[in-house]
Amino acid sequence: MNLRIGFGVDVHRLGEGLPLMVGGVEIPSTIGAIGHSDADVLLHAICDAILGAANLRDIGYHFSDKDPKYKGIDSKILLAESFRLVKEKGYNVVNLDCTVILERPRLNPSVPAMMETIAGILKIESDCVSIKATTHEQVDSFGEGQAIKAYAVCLLNRA
Repeated sequence: MNLRIGFGVDVHRLGEGLPLMVGGVEIPSTIGAIGHSDADVLLHAICDAILGAANLRDIGYHFSDKDPKYKGIDSKILLAESFRLVKEKGYNVVNLDCTVILERPRLNPSVPAMMETIAGILKIESDCVSIKATTHEQVDSFGEGQAIKAYAVCLLNRA
């Protein structure tokens, strides 16, 4: 079995009055992530993890924030396209392990919906998608509620 490991990370600043998309799910909140697309930090980190594992560079290479066609795009589309590229190279996603750092609002109630959404796009079982949510204990810009960060590790196998 040919296995490949990939790692992804993404960060977005937060602003008032914007939607907060995390893991393909809109989180009830008065703050949201600032970005060229819908700024879904978790899906962006997962894109980088799966693309990196297949040696296909990163999300910015494939979906430039300088390209107006990606302005406001739903990151589920970016993940689906990243997955298509990985499949074309002959790989399947085995599992993901992800962590999101956000001081507020709490994400844990939305984690099951995120797992289902991501699993559906990647054609895997939801128990193959691990998502942990944590805070930064009021330390630095993340802990002060100014930013959101996500990490993702994925395992691919040859199809």
